[in-house]
Amino acid sequence: MKARFTGHDTFPLRYGWLYKAVDFISNGGKLLTSNEENTRDAIVKLGVGKNMINAIKYWGESTSVVVTESKNNSATQAISHNGMYLFGTSHSVGKDPYLENIGSIWLIHFWLNFNADQLTAYRYFFNFSNFQHFEKVGLLDALLEDAPSLTTDSTSNEKTIKKDLDCFFNTYCKKRKSKVAKVGEKITEEHFSSPLVELNLVQDVGGGFYKSDLSVRDSLPIEVFIYALIEYVKFETLESQANSLDFDSIQTKPYSPGRIFRLSESGLGQLLDEAQKVSNSDITWIDSLGLRQIQIDRKLLDDPIRYLDAYFHGVKNNV
Repeated sequence: MKARFTGHDTFPLRYGWLYKAVDFISNGGKLLTSNEENTRDAIVKLGVGKNMINAIKYWGESTSVVVTESKNNSATQAISHNGMYLFGTSHSVGKDPYLENIGSIWLIHFWLNFNADQLTAYRYFFNFSNFQHFEKVGLLDALLEDAPSLTTDSTSNEKTIKKDLDCFFNTYCKKRKSKVAKVGEKITEEHFSSPLVELNLVQDVGGGFYKSDLSVRDSLPIEVFIYALIEYVKFETLESQANSLDFDSIQTKPYSPGRIFRLSESGLGQLLDEAQKVSNSDITWIDSLGLRQIQIDRKLLDDPIRYLDAYFHGVKNNV
């Protein structure tokens, strides 16, 4: 993996940023501050400063809703299939552009961390760390120790990694003292926490201590879980073309649903039971005599979006 501990300018993900990125690019804009004309255009149309434009670009790319490619000393930007699906374009309506449904936020969390190309502090925590009750300094030390073996970089800058770790906490942890608007003060994005805080995956317990228990995750929609499971099976069986994985792999291996969603053993088992019902046994699993195996009909691997479609169709009809 490549190391990517910079790019957000210490700004955590904020509500509205991903929609802004997709909408701006679909209307011909470019989130490229290396070009003065592009920078002025983005500042005027998005109403933010240069550093925040960099942060919006970073989070758009990191969640895989925006794709930036450099070639022949020039860069192009486009909206990915994920971006078009959830946020829409100037010609289409997205499934949930304002992230009004908790399933959308779980989906953003999965896209953010299901990435084997670039290592960040949050991807390290959700894919490689076994911490459940920890101090910030302990996680920093672990990341500093492991980063050289996980990335193509032979050295890692402690100051840079610490800033990335702080951004991770600000993105996932509810602030112990939330910013409150004064009487007559205009409400801005700074008064709202990151949408990922709603998932309650990491809690600040004070004194530099944090906890992130493995749990059942009652708010995780089964359709989003199935989508993530299919994407992981595709990733894990790309070469073998197998249609089965063992339970432990799905719970503990990097990029697995168990890892990314911080699922307990019982939590994963409950979701697999439900997945078997929802998929009409296209997903099955056995737990017999110590053998725990999950099988997936490979036809599902061609169309995991069908389960996201089912989720958004359901929440729309329940409004």
